[in-house]
Amino acid sequence: MIVVMKPGAAPEDIEHVVELVNEFGLKDHVIYGTDRTVIACIGDKRAVEKDAIENAPMVEKVVPILAPYKMASLEVRKEKTQIPIGPEAFPVGGTRVGIIAGPCAVESSEQIMQTARAVKAAGAIGFRGGAFKPRTSPYAFQGMGREGLELLAAARDETGLAIVTEVIGTEQVALCDEFADVLQIGARNMQHYPLLEAVGKAAKPVLLKRGMSASLDEFLLAAEYIINAGNPNVILCERGIRTFETYVRNTLPLAIIPALRERTHLPVVIDPSHGTGHAGMVPAMALAAVAAGADGIILECHPDPERAASDGAQSITPTRFEQLMARLKRVAQAVDRDV
Repeated sequence: MIVVMKPGAAPEDIEHVVELVNEFGLKDHVIYGTDRTVIACIGDKRAVEKDAIENAPMVEKVVPILAPYKMASLEVRKEKTQIPIGPEAFPVGGTRVGIIAGPCAVESSEQIMQTARAVKAAGAIGFRGGAFKPRTSPYAFQGMGREGLELLAAARDETGLAIVTEVIGTEQVALCDEFADVLQIGARNMQHYPLLEAVGKAAKPVLLKRGMSASLDEFLLAAEYIINAGNPNVILCERGIRTFETYVRNTLPLAIIPALRERTHLPVVIDPSHGTGHAGMVPAMALAAVAAGADGIILECHPDPERAASDGAQSITPTRFEQLMARLKRVAQAVDRDV
């Protein structure tokens, strides 16, 4: 359930309600809005005396949360969440669409710095790159580990780009939290609940990718794990789902953007690289995603895709990225946003 405070509720009024909620054995999450404060109460509500809370000073009403995901629901927070990332604190979820670009995997200092400089010059706000790579084959390139993280941090130091990198195990959370600005949970780990709880205890925002066979509710419940563990800064990322089609790597369901808008206050980012698997399709799907209302795009960009250690087929070159950015700006302006 949620406790809606009246406008003008003082800090001591909010603290009093929090104490009442805790006395009933519920976990509180205080959400400060522009007009009023809402206190989400999580736990077994059967023993709760609703009237006792509703009669507390400056309480407007107590209402149930119907969605299975509580903290991620629009029932709890009507205002769209904005999550600042990186040294420049770019607000993902604001009026400007944030573009994150970079290679699938960190391969060398030259590759990282060349790409980071190019995407920054073109207008990107974030730089993606995998230091740890969860690969289908155990014989494929698995990433550079800590050395890769150090190269990403060096790119941030020079360019000011927010670093987004994937965490594939609970033992890597602290290390990635030290170097990265955003911790990415990949599609294969969307329901790795110990990992979700671990990043939920981290200080950095989390970019959560939808599992390739996950329903929308399962996607939001995975986000709920992170929020419930203490980290409210979750960015949802649609990267395509597995269907019977064979002409694309995955099927990119852009209808999820308006569907999520009806259910959650969390920002939504689209990955057209994994969503198609083909570099030639990436620009069109990125443009469509912005037109549909995405808060951001995360795509793969590599200076030499033919020789990329992983996912070269879906990586665009820096030149094509620069061309795409010019087109994205025009589409964003057509829907009253900017890039």
